[in-house]
Amino acid sequence: MKYVIRPVRADEWRKARAIRLDALQDPAAPVAFLDSYEEARGRSDAYWQERTAGAADGSAAARQFIAEAADGSWAGTTTVLVERSGTKARFGEAPTTDQTHVVGVYVRPEVRGSGVAGGLLRAALAWSWSLEEPVIQRVRLHVHGENPRAAAFYRKVGFLPSGRTVPMAGEPTGCEFEYEVRRPVRE
Repeated sequence: MKYVIRPVRADEWRKARAIRLDALQDPAAPVAFLDSYEEARGRSDAYWQERTAGAADGSAAARQFIAEAADGSWAGTTTVLVERSGTKARFGEAPTTDQTHVVGVYVRPEVRGSGVAGGLLRAALAWSWSLEEPVIQRVRLHVHGENPRAAAFYRKVGFLPSGRTVPMAGEPTGCEFEYEVRRPVRE
């Protein structure tokens, strides 16, 4: 089956909510997301409408991409957050350069290995590099130390370990590893 990778639209907040709740019920969710199913399920419709509208606009601080099948169902999603140099980071160290942060990567189990995740990541990178203000110098993401499958996938699509780590709150031995892709040099 083929999927179209595209930005989410503001009126798709119900589907955005549904795929997020599905993601938070995935067995990997405890090491893949900082949110819980219970917290997300309890959020109001207004929250989901605002979140989706902000990620649909693309001119703001975020952009969400989805993988859509011909029947309109969603196979996966990811969101890209803009982080400006010198601002407080949402997670990890404060950025010293303008960058984007890939979060919420999720692909439904039945389509894993089909190229959907790679398509979502390519869309996230392309959008990041297309921004004119700010000019993005790197794209980053975090992978829990107990999620080697995700780490292997991110390396396969070009993300490399930056050497930075973030301890996990409530997990004395838990750690998130930062991976990055630097802006391509144009010749």
